[in-house]
Amino acid sequence: MTALEDTAAHRFLCTLGGAVPRPRAILVASAHWETLAPAVNTPARNTTIHDFFGFPRPLYELRYDAPTAPWLAQRTAALLQAAGLGCETDSSRGLDHGAWVPLLLAYPQADIPVVQLSLQPPLGPSHHLTLGAALAPLREEGVLIIGSGSFTHDLSRFRGRLDFNAPETPDVKAFCDWMSEKILAGDLAALANYRKLAPHAREEHPTDEHLLPLHVAIGAAGPAPKATLLHSSVEYGLLRMDAYRFE
Repeated sequence: MTALEDTAAHRFLCTLGGAVPRPRAILVASAHWETLAPAVNTPARNTTIHDFFGFPRPLYELRYDAPTAPWLAQRTAALLQAAGLGCETDSSRGLDHGAWVPLLLAYPQADIPVVQLSLQPPLGPSHHLTLGAALAPLREEGVLIIGSGSFTHDLSRFRGRLDFNAPETPDVKAFCDWMSEKILAGDLAALANYRKLAPHAREEHPTDEHLLPLHVAIGAAGPAPKATLLHSSVEYGLLRMDAYRFE
């Protein structure tokens, strides 16, 4: 619903396109595409995947018809293969809501080519840091690398909550404070082991696919990443919508 509702996260995403130099193309690692091995999408044209149910009809009417970028898919696959990670292609997959929701707000003209990159959650955070590191050369080639997930993602407590403006719960704050400290310090070792080290990690991410895009993005910034907090907000007291820029 971030695509439609006038929330703090919605308003922030509407400014994101103007906050960074206009990219030649965009590569999105989305929490909503999981594969056994890394994969990129290579359709003849991008379609909009509405991979959710039970939401208002206007959400299903949204489309984001950004062009594809065959050269970026090929370059991404080559970099991952050179790093020994392998990379498959999927010619039938379009853009899931992890990609098109933020891009719809940041780049509403849908005129920048987009490619998606899949996640491999069973391989854990270290794998995704390595995945991002392999893609670092793309940053010098005009590519904006986006990790799209959620800073916290405990949907078991979220369901049934009706108060959008509920105060942030103490466990959410403790987890996010720890994460933010490690992100801003560029502590990749701690971030790779967040499930053991961060307070309430397993409550905030019962499964960690929604945090792994963060590891891809920070990994792509190199061994000494410089992080800037761009946005922080909380919805229903549980869902943190933080966004960072890595250089």
